Amino acid sequence: MSTQPSPVESPRRAQIRREAARLFAARGFMGVGVDEIGKAVGISGPGLYRHFAGKDAMLADLLIGISERLLTEGLRRVKAAPDPAAALDSLLEGHIDFALDESALITLHDRELLHLPEVERRQVRSLQRQYVELWVGIAGQTYPGLGDDARAAVHAVFGLLNSTPHSVAADREPDRRAMSALLHRLALGALAAAAAPAPAGPTAAGPTPA
Repeated sequence: MSTQPSPVESPRRAQIRREAARLFAARGFMGVGVDEIGKAVGISGPGLYRHFAGKDAMLADLLIGISERLLTEGLRRVKAAPDPAAALDSLLEGHIDFALDESALITLHDRELLHLPEVERRQVRSLQRQYVELWVGIAGQTYPGLGDDARAAVHAVFGLLNSTPHSVAADREPDRRAMSALLHRLALGALAAAAAPAPAGPTAAGPTPA
């Protein structure tokens, strides 16, 4: 999924966003100062205020922005797909691209969402719920056997895909094509397994001891 800045966003603002995400993910929101972000992009700390109201505004921009992009791109992919199975494949491809390209934002969300003010935090949660429901609807149409388990299965798939910051070694670049294909297979396998009828009785675990 593309995370390039929109045409109305200045290159400098986009650069600040990237460096802030990297530093916040590496050191934590509370461990990074405005001056350090400014140094990373080659301007004075106070110069950042021409682009963002402050460090809190940078964090809100990052977390709200990625939630908006995931939802917007997800809706576009579903609308463009000819059927639910193709829509699910496209949703997976988009989220896998995000997971592989934006590991800093995944780490940032996991650790720093609590630092957002309540209003912005509710906005992120609302966008996330809409994104989840989009997936639940498509997954349920593709795998009718999911039934009431569709939402839990979708959250499990997100956990799998969003684990890439922890599963990819920091000291080497992964084979992107192979990793993408692996994540795609695992995600579809998880949904198919969740949709399959539950094994009956003790035979699923082997013979019952005498």
